[in-house]
Formats: sequence, structure tokens, C-alpha cells
Amino acid sequence: MLSSPASPPVVPSTTPVVFPSTLYFRFRPTVATEVTIISKWAAPGFNLSLLRTMTHRVTPSGRAMLPGVGVFGTGSTARVLVPLLQAEGFEVHALWGRSEEEACCLAKELDIPFHTSRSDDVLLHQDVDLVCIYIPPSMTRQIAVKALGIGKNVVCEKAATAVDSFKMVTAARYYPQLLSMMGNTLRFLPAFVAMRRLLLEGYVGDMQVCDVRVYGPSLLDQSYGWTCEELMGGGGLHIMGSAIIDLLSYLTGTRAHRVHGLLRTFVQQNNLIRGIRRVTSDDFCFFQMLMGGTGSSGVCCTVTLNFNLPGSFVHEVMIVGSAGRLVARGTELYGQRNGSDREELLLADGGGVGPEAKEMPRPHLQGLSSMVKALRQSFQAHEERRSWSPGPVASAPTFEDGLYVQTVVEAVKQSSSSGEWVCVEIMSQEPDPNHNLCEALQRNKN
Repeated sequence: MLSSPASPPVVPSTTPVVFPSTLYFRFRPTVATEVTIISKWAAPGFNLSLLRTMTHRVTPSGRAMLPGVGVFGTGSTARVLVPLLQAEGFEVHALWGRSEEEACCLAKELDIPFHTSRSDDVLLHQDVDLVCIYIPPSMTRQIAVKALGIGKNVVCEKAATAVDSFKMVTAARYYPQLLSMMGNTLRFLPAFVAMRRLLLEGYVGDMQVCDVRVYGPSLLDQSYGWTCEELMGGGGLHIMGSAIIDLLSYLTGTRAHRVHGLLRTFVQQNNLIRGIRRVTSDDFCFFQMLMGGTGSSGVCCTVTLNFNLPGSFVHEVMIVGSAGRLVARGTELYGQRNGSDREELLLADGGGVGPEAKEMPRPHLQGLSSMVKALRQSFQAHEERRSWSPGPVASAPTFEDGLYVQTVVEAVKQSSSSGEWVCVEIMSQEPDPNHNLCEALQRNKN
């Protein structure tokens, strides 16, 4: 792999600078410089016209432009995300959907000028510098890794497996100058930001117990799809539980080292999913985590996820310590110190945040709004559209956090199958894809 030059030449704005496509570089010339990226190693017949021009631009007044955004996904999150981005000054230039029809319909609704069902058309779009990926988990790794490889900043949802997450971590480490951020919006919810600050200030004393309850209606789509399949990243544990696992790590400042869990699928068929097809993803999950130190010095966490309750959505996170407790109910924060006879409201609901989405719980909706504001603050301080400041998004989960979360998810599933406590061991290298085959061949030889 070639490396980028230590000090790229400053050239007149009328002169293009040509580099191989495998190079990613960052520099700030005194004038706007047009950079054309052309591949030396394109296969015969490769359509070089797809490789676009990426330009450093500023407004006529000299103020920096926010990066242009390309959105992958046409689901409820993408439908809410685009208006929030536009309200903060981001221009959404491109939308990807699984089909041309899906992409066209949402693009017209949200006033997005370009839509496609071809991922490369978004990634290579000349005006896209930030890619937001909200697609089925089984597809996330492929798009995220490719986006980083061609120099795009990335905000994305979770991957389907720990191996996929590890590949994303590898790509993020290879391009440390790019933003690579997991989209767990709960970290940005004001109630949890305040809760973390109070925990650091010692409001509850030494943390002892975390108890989380998330109840709501079914997470299944209207038709058979990835949400029905456990192996494709469906189920309450993966969809909602992963956000809770990450949140508890953020709040406590520790990680789980042992877990025990139970998963069940109570609704295997319904009026829309029937016949030979059955749901394999969980709709009920209960798990425990031992976090931090061993013995009495650690934090004991219990999480209950139940998505068999039509109606209102319940989201409660309670942390109990030696001096008191903090409870986040929905988007509000309550606290009670030992010796006090009543709870006090520490942070009220912040009110409207933009478009309502019945499919998106309010804590996630408000967190998404706060995350978009943080992204704007991170990018607006720089002239170059791909440069960003880490301060405003310092609390955001990294791809390394995503790998930890996915490792815990898989450990909980393993515990549910074995009925035993499972140690959380984060992979440090990608497993050999032929490992199981080699073991089988060795057994047959013996």
C-alpha cells in the first residue's frame, strides 16, 4: 500500500492534482484546490467516469460549508434523519435505497436531488463527504469499509456480527483522520449526558447496580425481512439491546467481562408472516452483566427487553449507588439521595425536536436530534468540508465501541444457548475463515 506524501504541493486552483485512488490525503491550501482521483489499477472495462471530482469549497463570504451528505437507507431512521440534517444546514445530496422505487419515493418526499439503488453512485458522488448508513446490519460493514477507503466520513448503525465489526475497526484505524462513528443516539440524549455528569460528580456514590427496562410493541417489519432473522441482525437484543449495552458502558465508564442471558421468540408467525416462514429473532430478552472490577468492586447490571406490549413505549434506566440513585424515564431524569423521602426532577423533557416518528421511540428521536447538532458543531469550525473537530463528538461511540457491543451481544446469545455465564473476550485479530474446516479435517484424519 502506498502512503500519502508528507507535504502535498500547493498548486494554483486551476491545476488538478492527480493521485492514485488508494491514497487518501488531507491538506489545506490557501486557495480552493480541485483534486481529481483516478485509479491506476482499474480493471479493463471499469467505468472511470464514475470517479468524481472532490472539491474544497467555501461560501462567497469565506465561511466554511458543511459537508454534503449521502444517506443509505429508506427506513424510519433515514426518514427522520434527513429533515434533521437539513434543519442544521447540511445538504443531503444523495439517497440510496434497496430498489429504485423505494429510493425515488423517499427522495421526492424529502427533496433529495439524487437517488439510486447502486451504492457506488452515492459513495463516488462529487458532493458527498459524509455518509450516514442506516441499512440492514448484514450490509453495514461492506458500505462502511468502502466509504472509509475512498475518503468519506462515516456515521453508521451496528454491523451484524463481531467479525464484521472487527473489519470496520481495522478500516477506521487505517484512516484515523476520517470520522468513523457508531450511530447510538442515546449517548447524546440530554438526560443521559446529565446522568453521566452527575455520576462523575458522585451523586450516587459508588455505583453498585444498574437496572434497565425497555418495553414496547413488536419490532418486526410489515413483511418478512431482516428483522425476522436472528442471523441477519434482527431481534430485540441486537436492535435495541445493543444501544443499552453501549449506553451502560458510557454511563459507568466500564465494560462487561461476564454475561448471562435468556432469549425467547414468543411470536414466530403472525397475520403477515406465515406459511413456511417463521420468525427466528427474539422478542424477549433478559440478561445480566458484571462490569468493571471483579468481586464486590464491580457493577451488577440487569436488562429486560420485552417487545410484546402494544401501546406506549417504556424506557427506564436506573443506577443505584452507595449514596443514592438516578433514574432516566423516557427523556426525563430523576434523582434521590439516601435520606431523602422523595425523588426530585433533575431534567425535564426538552420538548419538540422536529418530525415525529411513531416507529422511533422518543429517547432515540431526541438523541438523534442532539447527535446531528453535535455533527454540525464538529464540522462547522473547518473550511475543508471533510475536516472535523473531535470535541463536539467526543462522547460518540467509536467503531471499537461497536466491536465491544457486538461481542457482548454474541456472548449473551451463547449464554442463552448454554445456560451458563460467558466471558466477554474481544477479538484482537480476524479469525481464519477456514478454521472450522481445518478442525473438521483434522478430526477425520485422526
